[in-house]
Amino acid sequence: MEETPARLADKPSWLLTQLAVHAHRLASEGFVEAGARGYHYRVLAALDEFGVASQAELGRRCNMDRSDVVAAVTELEERGFVDRAQDPKDRRRNTVMVTELGRTQLCRLDRALDQAQDDLLGPLSEQDRQTLTRLLGVLLAHHQRD
Repeated sequence: MEETPARLADKPSWLLTQLAVHAHRLASEGFVEAGARGYHYRVLAALDEFGVASQAELGRRCNMDRSDVVAAVTELEERGFVDRAQDPKDRRRNTVMVTELGRTQLCRLDRALDQAQDDLLGPLSEQDRQTLTRLLGVLLAHHQRD
């Protein structure tokens, strides 16, 4: 394996980017084993936490493009994890709700994501994990304000 130049290897942006690749791979592998994709987790988590939502609301809450929301909801609906219905107040939009089967799937995906977190953060103590998570949250909140 080739070495990374020192002037690059000690830059937080480089480290975060490299780590993000590993984090995405670990989460994706866990979701695939549970028969899902990351979009499925986002949609199910949002519906479970916030309740019935339009597809547009899901897109905003999950930071997903409209076409990705539609595709994810369609896949979840085909598997019985969500129900989609025409909004009686606005016939142009659909509302989506999680089913009991969807909540069961969400629990499976929670376990898969928890395992991915453990694999990713394996060398860190619990206190270091909490500190890292807090610091990443601070950075993200700062940059989302722009």
